[in-house]
Amino acid sequence: YGIALSEGAVPAVDARLLDQFPDYADLRDGSARERITVADALTMRMGTAWDENLPYTDPRNSEIAMERAEDRYRFALSRPMVAEPGTTWAYNGGAVALIAKLIADGTGQDIAEFARTRLFDPLGIKRFEWVGGKDGVASAASGLRMTARDLAKIGVRVAQGGTYEGREVVPASWLEASFQRATSILPGFDYGYLWYLAKGPGGDQILIAQGNGGQRLTVQPRVGFVVSTFAGNYNDPAAWQTAVRVLVEFAVPEVGRHRQK
Repeated sequence: YGIALSEGAVPAVDARLLDQFPDYADLRDGSARERITVADALTMRMGTAWDENLPYTDPRNSEIAMERAEDRYRFALSRPMVAEPGTTWAYNGGAVALIAKLIADGTGQDIAEFARTRLFDPLGIKRFEWVGGKDGVASAASGLRMTARDLAKIGVRVAQGGTYEGREVVPASWLEASFQRATSILPGFDYGYLWYLAKGPGGDQILIAQGNGGQRLTVQPRVGFVVSTFAGNYNDPAAWQTAVRVLVEFAVPEVGRHRQK
């Protein structure tokens, strides 16, 4: 989104979300729904009813229900309001789908093609797949497949302020904005623009992207520390533990040993 924003292709983060979807004028019901902004989607604080705590094999899971709906964007926008926008965090794949739609509409490219031309190709990432839903549209919240090494390339670029071989791939100003705490999920565990945020030793900021199955990208920008882990333990509530063990028991000690040398 930051790349598209720098090109003037998508609305500013303070823009009202429903304003970007004129086909859904019937959803303007005078409720707080009309106050949801792009930033609320980026920070998963839309205030709509959304439950992804259920297994992704359960049709009651909100993301699965969205993928099965006739119109995923209407589904995501039409959920009942349960909180004032911008006040309550809830993991929301529908918010990501809406963000991807804004990119597609603004650039004239679907999310996979835009990512390929603006991010993957510049980083030399050649092998990836973005799985689509029944409508053929890439499932922005969960459909991207790539190698762990290529995911690490993205992490390295993040750690280096969005540059690669002297070229700015992602605007540094966007990364800086993305890593500002928008809300606290748990003590010491926060959320920005689609990134989890934590503090490491000495107060260093740690950036985390994690997904179903134990997939995880951890970035500590100040020291250029990047670890990407794929586990594949889908729908296992304890899947996150594998990635954390790899990080704490192997990656961190190995870096320490190299520094001692």
